[in-house]
Amino acid sequence: MSFGNRIKELRESKELLQRQLAASLEIDTPMFSKIERGERRAKREQVIKLARLLQTDENELLTVWLADQIYEIVKDEEIAEGALRVAESTLKYSKLEKHV
Repeated sequence: MSFGNRIKELRESKELLQRQLAASLEIDTPMFSKIERGERRAKREQVIKLARLLQTDENELLTVWLADQIYEIVKDEEIAEGALRVAESTLKYSKLEKHV
């Protein structure tokens, strides 16, 4: 599920209007609509604020947001899956190094 779809689902379940969330984020409604449709990226700070406004887990929303960004970078690469596996291994290794 994309970030935009997730925030739309959460917003609708809370019976909130786009303009209400847009005002809380200090952006205009068309900008919020573009974020929801995946035509514009939210900033990290906005994602954290949205998690609070939508009363949802911040890490879950940040994970979906970050996944969208990664997808945009690798989506047209034939070797994307291999690159993602290497990146995952690198992340695991770097975390182990920090604990040593």
